[in-house]
Amino acid sequence: MDYVTAVPHPRPEAAGPAGPERSGRRSLALALLCGALGAAVALLATRQRWAEGTATVAGGAFPLTAKGSDVTGVPAALAIVGLAALVAVFAVRRAGRLLVAGLLALSGAGTIAAALVGASDSSALDEKAAQATGDTSASVAALSHTGWPYVAAAGGLLLLLAGLLALRYGRLWPAMSGRYERGTDRPRRTAPAADPDRPEDLWKALDRGEDPTGA
Repeated sequence: MDYVTAVPHPRPEAAGPAGPERSGRRSLALALLCGALGAAVALLATRQRWAEGTATVAGGAFPLTAKGSDVTGVPAALAIVGLAALVAVFAVRRAGRLLVAGLLALSGAGTIAAALVGASDSSALDEKAAQATGDTSASVAALSHTGWPYVAAAGGLLLLLAGLLALRYGRLWPAMSGRYERGTDRPRRTAPAADPDRPEDLWKALDRGEDPTGA
């Protein structure tokens, strides 16, 4: 008579983290990366040369350049606001987190719009031409623009992406611990009872103002 030996089937491996939890961790890491990188890129781009041209001074051509901060201060300001909002996302919860995430997204959108408008702006160079020539009606000739405004817009796009991620997955992200909040009760340690057979314990109890006899 043949006996059939049952072969135990291997148990399936333990399931990994739940889908929402995994999505929360990935979206958190991506939002932090996009937000920090976007703010840094936008701030760096506003310090570079956005436009250049020439102004006629005493019969000669005088070169003029304008940085992004000369053209518009909006991208740099919104980049700082976006970075602050990215940090504040972890300090608030629920409705407050949605509001801060919306502010982060709006900061990115505003940075994009301001950078694209500044990409073709010539007012900063015209102002410098007027100062150089002493003629308020002077304008810049041979005007040209660099690609830095579009770099600033790319930084704004990263901020916008971070804000959209915060709006979509922010509810899954951790918040700052309330461990150090005011009014938090901490458990107090209770001194061990004095052992009457140990004189040092009796002296310690007396120093604490306790009755070592337990009466």
